[in-house]
Amino acid sequence: MKILPVLLCLLFFSTFISPALSGRCNPQDKKVLLKIKKALGNPYLLASWDPKTACCDWYCLECHPDTHRVISLTMFTDNKLTGQIPAEVGDLPYLETLLFRHLPNLNGTIPSTVTKLKNLKTLWVSWTNLSGPIPEFIPQLKNLTYLNLSFNNLTGSIPSSVSTLPNLDSLHLDRNKLTGSIPESFGSFPSRSLYLFILSHNKLSGTIPASLANMDFNIIDLSRNMLQGDPSVLFGKNKTTFDIDLSRNMFQFDLSKLQFPKSLARLDLNHNKITGSIPERLTELDLQFLNVSYNRLCGKIPVRGRL
Repeated sequence: MKILPVLLCLLFFSTFISPALSGRCNPQDKKVLLKIKKALGNPYLLASWDPKTACCDWYCLECHPDTHRVISLTMFTDNKLTGQIPAEVGDLPYLETLLFRHLPNLNGTIPSTVTKLKNLKTLWVSWTNLSGPIPEFIPQLKNLTYLNLSFNNLTGSIPSSVSTLPNLDSLHLDRNKLTGSIPESFGSFPSRSLYLFILSHNKLSGTIPASLANMDFNIIDLSRNMLQGDPSVLFGKNKTTFDIDLSRNMFQFDLSKLQFPKSLARLDLNHNKITGSIPERLTELDLQFLNVSYNRLCGKIPVRGRL
């Protein structure tokens, strides 16, 4: 995943503006940006947004090098910024990245106007005080590849329609107050694979949908929920999963019967109701981390390979 490198590039971009972009600014984008600044109460974070200067020189945004249209709006780490996400963000038609992160006084919900952003690829709103349900209109963002709504106060169930996003690669819904079960439709993402599938630290219940056997996740984190039953469909010899964390749930299954992906390097199953023994097959893996504590395992620990 390339999200963190992108952020570093944005920080670099904000400090060293390309001479080719200096003085360039689309007038309509500039009007919208100034409305966004006003809606947020003219925060210090946006002090560089001076109407007398070109908007492509401003911090917290990026312009396309050729068209000079705003393609990225990123605001993060400001304890003094208050209010809601301005509806005007939907009036930046070429926006590809929309990020609000570490803004603890940002509240309300995601405005429905974001559905006008037909080019949006990254929607990242985390570590804020956003509340309410996950918006039902999210699946209208057909070009979305990265959806991160973690570390908020979102409630309600996960919309099954999220699985209709044709280009989604990573899904972060962790650290909220989500309830209900994991949608059966999550076994039918068009790509049949997700790099990140993170639903941890919620109040999800029920069993793992059998349909998830159709999916191949690189990283799975369903920890600290109230899930139960047998999660065997998440495993399999033909999958390419690297990291599985199912800890602190109520899963109940026989560990010795699992088939593990050869790519598996991290496995955390602590604090469940798992029975059986630690299988010899685990010694064939290049494990970096294994935690099966606080279960109901018995038998000998196999001693070979990384064990």
